[in-house]
Amino acid sequence: MTEVLDLFRKTGALLHGHFVLRSGLHSREFFQCAILLQHATIASHVCGLLADKLRAFACDPAASTPATIMSPAVGGIVVGQEVARHLDTRHIFVEKDGQGGLVLRRFSIQPGERFIVAEDVVTRGGRVQETIDIIRAHGGVVIAAGSIVDRSGGQLPDFGCPFVSLVQMTPETFAPDDLPPDLAAIPAMKPGSK
Repeated sequence: MTEVLDLFRKTGALLHGHFVLRSGLHSREFFQCAILLQHATIASHVCGLLADKLRAFACDPAASTPATIMSPAVGGIVVGQEVARHLDTRHIFVEKDGQGGLVLRRFSIQPGERFIVAEDVVTRGGRVQETIDIIRAHGGVVIAAGSIVDRSGGQLPDFGCPFVSLVQMTPETFAPDDLPPDLAAIPAMKPGSK
């Protein structure tokens, strides 16, 4: 955890200020994984650490092939691609549907195909859950999920599969109508993907 947090700080990917998260909550901290992952060597290293935590799920000796990695666009694509590279397996992604949701467009899922969902940062787990739901709706089986950062403070929903991460944090988050005075005095930024 310390090594990965140090890399976020070193690359300027751990931002401080007033941020609106994709979940709608406000926070003083924002993990801008795109800033971290723009450095190919760092991306390979960090996603390799995540792949190591997911390897036992992906490479089940009882299965004939490794699990496919699926990630939600946009933030999870680099993570999913790098995790898949480390596990020597296929990577596909779901993408935004233009109405705030996700859709499977470019790829197909075989009935019973095994999947691991890979994401960059989770706060409430909404995109991970939506990705899992899409996999299951297409006849796939989700065997695990993982992210670089879990900032949920242990409040993720039950995905119906194991979940792992490299960094677990409980940062303060606030509802938009319950901001502390210091945050209310600073204009909010929404640096994540829309």
